Amino acid sequence: MERKYKVGILGATGAVGQKFVEILDGHPWFEVTALAASERSAGKSYREAANWVGSKPIPAHLADKVVQEAKPGIDCDFVFSGLDASVAGDLERDFAQAGYPVISNARNYRMEENVPLLIPEVNPDHTALVEHQQWGNGGFIVTNPNCSTVGLVTALRPLVDTFGVELVQVTTMQAISGAGYPGVPSLDILGNVIPYIGGEEEKMALEPRKLLGTLQNGRVQFADITVSAQCNRVPVLDGHLECVSVRLKQKADAETVRRTFEEWQSPIAGYDLPSSPERLFQVFDDPRYPQTRRHAGLGRGMTVSIGRVRPCEVLDVKFVVLVHNTVRGAAGGAVLNAELLVKQGLLKYREELAAVA
Repeated sequence: MERKYKVGILGATGAVGQKFVEILDGHPWFEVTALAASERSAGKSYREAANWVGSKPIPAHLADKVVQEAKPGIDCDFVFSGLDASVAGDLERDFAQAGYPVISNARNYRMEENVPLLIPEVNPDHTALVEHQQWGNGGFIVTNPNCSTVGLVTALRPLVDTFGVELVQVTTMQAISGAGYPGVPSLDILGNVIPYIGGEEEKMALEPRKLLGTLQNGRVQFADITVSAQCNRVPVLDGHLECVSVRLKQKADAETVRRTFEEWQSPIAGYDLPSSPERLFQVFDDPRYPQTRRHAGLGRGMTVSIGRVRPCEVLDVKFVVLVHNTVRGAAGGAVLNAELLVKQGLLKYREELAAVA
């Protein structure tokens, strides 16, 4: 690599944008050169504009950097979008049309026909969809899934590959950090469980079908899998825990399924992507595990934990999945997406894009 890629962060002052800043600090391939947010924050130092909620201090080299308005013209090779869905649609479109690759955490373009909905270990070939986008000037959009979808689909991939999957029943217990900042009012969540998260169940029913689908003639043929989801907000800071039951096309006992998780080989194994965890799955035998407080941060938050693999009395097999929602399920997953795009030759330096255009 001749030099680091210059990175802009859209929505840099928000909770997801802050997580991007935290994760990208010291990244071997990427360097943050532009922090962008709303007109309200533009012109202020990042220290002033961001109500910092990270567990580490603001990186010293970015604390006094001036926040720019989130519009094309910022100095970077590509952008990560941590924008709220209420504004992401128009702004991400504007950046793509101006020739910027956009790696988005927002939901707005996830189900667009020619936009990859991407988890590198699940469907790395779907990045080929960017060749069918018509934004112009070398711009494109790639999205990562809903944070709760990430854990579920990553766990389903080995089962789909090995046995086939027909039906999925999932009940989630989702951390409050998934609601952003300021998030859920304390009087609603303390000592309580909220059995409704707007739009979440619909995303979990639909997104897995695209992620686990196959490319055919430049389009994704959705997987023929039915997902029933019930999503709950619980008083946990980080980590979405999911209780999953699955009906397999080819029957297998629980021990065989457990070994499948442990032995499955990721399609990006050997790519040496900086954000890839040493171990994609941590499979526990102790029936008390995984637990959000103890295990959400495994693999720097990029490992997916699985436990309690056992027979299901209604379907075939059931198990528990844990994913770090703001790392693997959001900013960290988007950074891994960008690393895959670099490896595949789809992310280029801006001057190279200009030369092609």
